[in-house]
Amino acid sequence: MSAALRLGTRGSPLALAQADLAAAALCAAGVESEVVVVSTRGDEAPAAPLAELGPGAFASALEEALLAGRVDVAVHSAKDLTGEQPAGLVLAAFLPRADPRDAWCGAAASLDAVPAGARVGTSSLRRCALLARLRPDLELVPVRGNVQTRLDRRAADGLDAVVLAACGLERIGLDREIGFRFAVDELVPEAGQGAIALQTRTGEEDGAAPADHAETRGAVLAERGVTRRLGGGCRVPVAAHAHAVAGGWRLAGWVAAPDGAAEARAEATGPDPASLVDAVVARLRAAGAERLLAEAGA
Repeated sequence: MSAALRLGTRGSPLALAQADLAAAALCAAGVESEVVVVSTRGDEAPAAPLAELGPGAFASALEEALLAGRVDVAVHSAKDLTGEQPAGLVLAAFLPRADPRDAWCGAAASLDAVPAGARVGTSSLRRCALLARLRPDLELVPVRGNVQTRLDRRAADGLDAVVLAACGLERIGLDREIGFRFAVDELVPEAGQGAIALQTRTGEEDGAAPADHAETRGAVLAERGVTRRLGGGCRVPVAAHAHAVAGGWRLAGWVAAPDGAAEARAEATGPDPASLVDAVVARLRAAGAERLLAEAGA
């Protein structure tokens, strides 16, 4: 009998919930596993702005543990994997995607019902830029920490709301905090948002592969294809989202100035998401994405 796969994860309640989902998916496929907690740079500096922490704030420690052989599978929020895969590692599986939308956690039931000048907590460049375009009257307040910490900041800092990923709230039983969910065309989701990725060492994919969900894999890889081709990330908000539509798929991409003053949007539809990446990237560049990236030094 083979040894149980060691699943590396961050120690936050959400990360542990995601590791449990990975373990359940592997168990359903006949694969035994156990959870190993790994501390990451993002966890060790909970007050630091994400832009200062740089890429890999949550993923790199898990990847280091994987390369060192301390774990067999790294369990990631797919949206945290913003760059190229490190040499020797591969994305072996994606679990079925949960709700990719962003959620308003406050009293209002729609953005139109949010009072003028409301104070909103988020440290995401993407969310800040999109909210600034949708409602320039809002006061955006930096907020970091795990899901419960950010929810608690509403009262502590006198905020009207915080904006979080709907899937994360659902996974830890806090979806009751959601006032409303933004449409994907209002707040374009982060590439991979809602998906859990299982990363392994190259050549050892077979252990996690039974849990792979092909539709989620196709969507997330297409989204990553758009954002990786454009760059940006920590300095320029870039996002992409793929979803099934009648007769095929729609892939949308978005790039903006950090303050939301200007943006570029593009989309394409076709039979599969991978075939749409080139068209979306070309249309974004034609719409001004290159200028926005250059101006921000990305």
